[in-house]
Amino acid sequence: MSFDPLPSIAAPGTSSPPRRSAEGTDLVSTIIPVHNRAALLREAVASVLAQTHRPIEILIVNDGSVDDTAAVAEELARCSPDPIRVIHQRNAGPGAARQRGLEIAEGRFIQFLDSDDLLLPGKFAAQVGALRREPHCQICYGPSFEENHALPTVQRSGPMRGTGEPRPYLFPKLLVERWWTTSSPLYRRDLLDRIGPWMPWINEEDWEYDARAGATGAPLAWVSEPVSVRRIHLAVGHLSDGGCEDPRKLAHRALAQESLFRCAREVGVSRRAPEMAHFARAAFLLSRQCGLAGADQASRDLFRLARRASSLRRRLAPDLLIYGLLASVLGWNRAARLSMGLRQRILTVRGR
Repeated sequence: MSFDPLPSIAAPGTSSPPRRSAEGTDLVSTIIPVHNRAALLREAVASVLAQTHRPIEILIVNDGSVDDTAAVAEELARCSPDPIRVIHQRNAGPGAARQRGLEIAEGRFIQFLDSDDLLLPGKFAAQVGALRREPHCQICYGPSFEENHALPTVQRSGPMRGTGEPRPYLFPKLLVERWWTTSSPLYRRDLLDRIGPWMPWINEEDWEYDARAGATGAPLAWVSEPVSVRRIHLAVGHLSDGGCEDPRKLAHRALAQESLFRCAREVGVSRRAPEMAHFARAAFLLSRQCGLAGADQASRDLFRLARRASSLRRRLAPDLLIYGLLASVLGWNRAARLSMGLRQRILTVRGR
């Protein structure tokens, strides 16, 4: 597999000021990519301005919006008591937009915030304080919550995933899931400079980015204070929607999984680890999804990845052996269809 990074492209007439060092300060730069979410953008920005910590700056990256988002962003910048910079670029996806903001961010600490999510007021104060007390730690996270606005009564639930408990490192748990949300961690800028740019993908680019951070062995700090809220909106879709059918998204997922495996091995996760067994199974299932969607190259790559990840796990060998033989004879699409059909029949028989 090869990466094909897409350069960040500013809108015509937009200049990019060079990033200035914020050495000697605890400036926190918040990068908010946004596409057609004017009302939600106001709320996201307000949650950053409500932080008890100063100094702060906000970088809004308008990712090719075609509604009034650009005008709202400029209005927010004019009216804010704290620095807000607005960058306009053609639509390139969240990874490219975050990278564009990172290139001009001046802070010692970096916060990524999706435009439909919120930060809680004490987040920066708690996390900057923790990173100052623990200078060897490179990332600080804390409990993140979720609000499902598609429900009749919106309630806050959580903590989400693994954000409610301290862990020393991102791996090996990162092989199983991206166990925090985008808004939970606060990063030291120097770590992000070392791991390289965001990939310009529209699926699992965030998981892959944290995999590279985890591959450095970066120690984590944790705070018990709630730090952020992920919001689900009925009428607002996410780029990750349709990630099981869209061939382009599946291709990006395949690239992300390859990087995730490579990073886990770099940091010393054993193929005998239970998290690796889970990863191998997930890669195999995703290979079948790619086959069903007609993404043959991604299906082939993920199948090979599953074999590499499970080479010491005997319980997966029969599945992989049979599926590989089917694919070599029938092709990846027909093998996936046959495999899924047989699975459904088995489940039907068991349910009787």
